[in-house]
Amino acid sequence: MTFDSQAYAVQLEEKVTRLRDLLAPFGAPEPVVFDSPLKNFRLRAEFRLWREGGDRHYAMFAQDDKRTPILIEEFPIASLRINELMPQLKAAWQASAALSHKLFQVEFLTTLAGDAMITLCYHRPLDEHWHTAASKLAADLNVSIIGRSKGKREVIGQDYVVEHFEVGGRTFSYRQPEGAFTQPNGTVNQKMLNWAYDALGDRTDDLLELYCGNGNFTLPLATRARKALATEISKSSVNAALSNLSENAVDNVTLVRLSAEELTEALNEVRPFRRLQGIDLKSYEFGSVFVDPPRAGMDPDTCELTRRFDNILYISCNPQTLADNIAQLHDTHRISQCAMFDQFPWTHHMESGVLLTRR
Repeated sequence: MTFDSQAYAVQLEEKVTRLRDLLAPFGAPEPVVFDSPLKNFRLRAEFRLWREGGDRHYAMFAQDDKRTPILIEEFPIASLRINELMPQLKAAWQASAALSHKLFQVEFLTTLAGDAMITLCYHRPLDEHWHTAASKLAADLNVSIIGRSKGKREVIGQDYVVEHFEVGGRTFSYRQPEGAFTQPNGTVNQKMLNWAYDALGDRTDDLLELYCGNGNFTLPLATRARKALATEISKSSVNAALSNLSENAVDNVTLVRLSAEELTEALNEVRPFRRLQGIDLKSYEFGSVFVDPPRAGMDPDTCELTRRFDNILYISCNPQTLADNIAQLHDTHRISQCAMFDQFPWTHHMESGVLLTRR
């Protein structure tokens, strides 16, 4: 793969044009564009292992062909740390039957701050020989190692990495757990965080956040509001978000493990939820809502819920569902700010952001 800057510029402009065209019916302003490094931008990677020539090799597959492996020695779009670890890990499993026996998948998670974790997946139970070999490997490579077999997980070191992002002149630290979602392009994620922080501005009222994940946006955005209520359905993400709020001394956030749909029911007083016990929803003076939904976008009821707020700050990983949601809200809200974030260079995927304000 070549990393030609001119080819990248052409592809980036194609994405901007696509976003511009999708949002044109709503009178969107020209998007602010945040580009990506051309290579070594991806902080996580997952490889199947493929036997050939008597050894296991890193392998990936084309989307339309799951039978023909693409054998890989290096992965230039991945972080420098992942590319450094790949041959070291391969040499270790080649030299150790305890590490290589029935090993079928490897996952790397790294951070801009230099932390790293490797997950090794096996079709067998993990025994003392594996634990001894994996402990030595973790020490040699200065990483945490997670061993996974059916229904079991062994942790050597920590089951998370720690990332640092600077937003609004403050450095926030984030636990990123193994297996939980994190933004793959750390450089662009920091640009997204700062754009959202600036777009929200200083508020004297309260913030509602849906789909908060590990608190990626929660930490900086909560410092812009009087107080915040954040929701997330994934238990591991909720636990990470609670740790991140505590470690960063962000103490004006209440976090509840509810889906966006459940919170909509709670705010509409359709039914009570035990997980909201002790939380007085009527004490909040919500002026803004922040959403970062999955690729399907917001369901119609959640979309209607956001209409109540003067400001809707929306980060999207799918510009088509973003446009669909804006179409539902366009009669009451207009797009006052717009941005495109190239989280996934060399693919057609992109992240975008809009600030919708009440007409």
